[in-house]
Amino acid sequence: MSVSFPRRAAADLMDATFLAKWADREAIGSAARAALREILDRLVADGGPVDIATLGHGRAVVEELDARDLVYVSDETVVLAYPWSATPTAFVVVLADGRERWACCAIDALGVPAMLGETVTVRTGCHHCDERFQLTVTPQGPADNTGVMAWVGERGDLRGKACTAL
Repeated sequence: MSVSFPRRAAADLMDATFLAKWADREAIGSAARAALREILDRLVADGGPVDIATLGHGRAVVEELDARDLVYVSDETVVLAYPWSATPTAFVVVLADGRERWACCAIDALGVPAMLGETVTVRTGCHHCDERFQLTVTPQGPADNTGVMAWVGERGDLRGKACTAL
């Protein structure tokens, strides 16, 4: 029995609501942009949650980022800032220097090399059978033609995971 899955380009999945949400996110001010950069840098450097009190920015700036779904705050710490999660996920990203970090979802894991300008290894499991595998990804995309595809779910709640498997 052959199973067939629909194949669509990312642009086919971006409706008006999704595009409006990203336009809103892009409209953050310079203070919020600087805070986001610091949070992202700390998640790459340390891998763990970022205590809001240790940031060089006011709480209101972090609240703006949280309200726009650019970070997720829990118990006075930033535990997620796309593409990074400070808590374990199904997507382990091994950086060029060997440090391991967690990506929020499959698409985030695949985008990390372009963001950092370095080749990484993504370790995860197959969506269909859960077989474990790893994929080398360069800033230009997957290093090998492995036939891996991303499984993208419905976007009912943009704060929820949208692409949970490769």
